[in-house]
Amino acid sequence: MRAAVSSAGSTLRSKGMAGIDLACETVETLAFRRGVALPAGRTVPAEIAVAITYGGSTHAVLMASPNDLDDLAIGFSLTEGIVDTADEIEAIERIDSDLGIEMRLRLAIPREARLAARRRSMAGPVGCGLCGIESLEAATRILPQVEAEATFSPADILAAMAALGPMQTLNEATHAMHAAAFWRPGCGVGPVREDIGRHNALDKLAGALSRWRGEADQGAVLLTSRVSVEMVQKTAVIGAPLIVAVSAPSDLAIRTADAAGITLVAVARADGFEVFTHPRRLFADGAIRHVA
Repeated sequence: MRAAVSSAGSTLRSKGMAGIDLACETVETLAFRRGVALPAGRTVPAEIAVAITYGGSTHAVLMASPNDLDDLAIGFSLTEGIVDTADEIEAIERIDSDLGIEMRLRLAIPREARLAARRRSMAGPVGCGLCGIESLEAATRILPQVEAEATFSPADILAAMAALGPMQTLNEATHAMHAAAFWRPGCGVGPVREDIGRHNALDKLAGALSRWRGEADQGAVLLTSRVSVEMVQKTAVIGAPLIVAVSAPSDLAIRTADAAGITLVAVARADGFEVFTHPRRLFADGAIRHVA
């Protein structure tokens, strides 16, 4: 049973054993309000170690939420360049233990050989996107160019972000989860994937989209997090021409999105947003008003 809060040498215990498959659990707490401490309860996200292994060797250990782990394993393999398509993953086996979960992937023989020649070991907190990279060149890898000329209405972007909120069921329960979703104009928002780590949420989305029959180059990736360079890199692999995020991007994320041809929209609020790169997909020539 997980420890929730430690006080004066004692531990407040969870109300029920949360199975390793559950993405959240309810724990007992002491709530201090208006000078009074009272027993209370809170739903918190589950967080476990997830090992991604290929050919019997551990490639990465992620701290993640234990939901949609097939999507996580497939998406991680795609966005990290282990495979080019999900078809190169021949089998996935999940092994549960007291320490966490191991996702064992068997790759097609050519991919196994390629991976054996690639030296990389990664272990990072909540899906740290660049932990364990052995060289600066690997951290700033060459990305595919996103050349799709899909266009998006600013009003539709605002509506899509508004629609995403109610679809975040785990975050609604815990107020502690990131979400990554796909949106295509005229087709609504979905799939949506949630995780305690923003990188994991996006990898889960990439895995889900690998089974989707639509065209990723006609839609957008929606993020409830800030935009770091890894999020742009993963979106470039997905092939989406637009990122829309709630929080601000880093300077390197902006430069990377610009170089990859991705339109980067961030600081998205109910009344508007900011466009950092390639505004042509949102505004026609002459539609931007310049204020002196």
